[in-house]
Amino acid sequence: MRTKTLSCCKYLAGATALAVLVACGGGGGDGGDGSGTGTLKLALTDAPSCGYDAVNVTVQKIRVHQSATAADDASGWHELTLNPARRVDLLSLTNGVLEELGELPLPTGKYTQMRLVLAGNGGAAPFANSVVPTGSGEVALTTPSGQQSGVKMNVNIDIAANQMADFVLDFDACKSVVTAGASGRYLLKPVVAVIPRLVSGVQGFVEPVAGATVTLQSQGEVVRATVPDASGRYLLRPVVPGSYTLVLTAPGRTTAVVTQVPVQSELVTSVGTSTQAVALPASPVATVNGITSVDAWVRALQPLAAAGTVEVSAKPVDGVTGAYSFTLPTAAPLVAPYAAAPTPLVFTADAGAAGRYTIQARLAGQADKQQALTLGAGTTQTVNFTFP
Repeated sequence: MRTKTLSCCKYLAGATALAVLVACGGGGGDGGDGSGTGTLKLALTDAPSCGYDAVNVTVQKIRVHQSATAADDASGWHELTLNPARRVDLLSLTNGVLEELGELPLPTGKYTQMRLVLAGNGGAAPFANSVVPTGSGEVALTTPSGQQSGVKMNVNIDIAANQMADFVLDFDACKSVVTAGASGRYLLKPVVAVIPRLVSGVQGFVEPVAGATVTLQSQGEVVRATVPDASGRYLLRPVVPGSYTLVLTAPGRTTAVVTQVPVQSELVTSVGTSTQAVALPASPVATVNGITSVDAWVRALQPLAAAGTVEVSAKPVDGVTGAYSFTLPTAAPLVAPYAAAPTPLVFTADAGAAGRYTIQARLAGQADKQQALTLGAGTTQTVNFTFP
């Protein structure tokens, strides 16, 4: 069942990557500290995808354990099993929409490992896990052998007696789906974060334009992201209270940035109104391409005079060739300080930032590599990165 209503979270934990298996897990048994039981409630949501009409995954079960080092077949696992397994189009889970996965009674204690188990693909469509590239048909998602054995990461969830810990699994479709050269295949390398289910967030309107994306950022790192609906309305939630930078982008359009957007506990901050939608004027563009390690993630960052550095675009590289390509606006980004609605936002062009970017490559276990450049309209620059 899907819902647009988010309840308050009783226990908070930082976002962290999930282990993901495409197989049935083993184990079972007891755990906890023996002082009673509580409940873990879970739902699924998505960050925006990159050039796909659908990204389907089939959830079989979620497993949790109190030991971050527990093996697949160790005792002490607790499982939330979906029967039948549930096929979900991640791209339908935007603007605060959640897919409720269920509730799992647990012995009290701290749980430090979680695994999302996906069903395996059959031999014909509809596939359990698949992607529909824009303008094309359904293609099965191939799971690399390393992912099938499990990518074990830690969580930090406290279960207290007679209380509910309420969390959301944020499955990032854009980071999880990787092209495989010219083969026509797509690889599934799941990137999932565990975040508390909070009421607080940010909502607003952007003038409807194809391919628009809205991100909420902190110090150049994306905290939440979504795509607006057909009317241009967007909702970014759940968000931990704090001060953020709102970044609005679209292909061939000028980037718009709203600084110092406040998020307060159990409140949704409004940025503009339906009659004051943020405009993204047309912009000349330039291209940046290159090659790096096949498991890398590449970001296009832009330094702003009044807002620090923001992420304008990001994507995984090709899973076979390591190639990437960005098409980036060269017009000066528009920047406005936050103003509570109905006070209109006042945007000013940051002329010094026009065409200026830093291309950054990230690879797990390695220091980030980056290169600053200045782009002119219609130009192409190549930036390659080599990791040890």
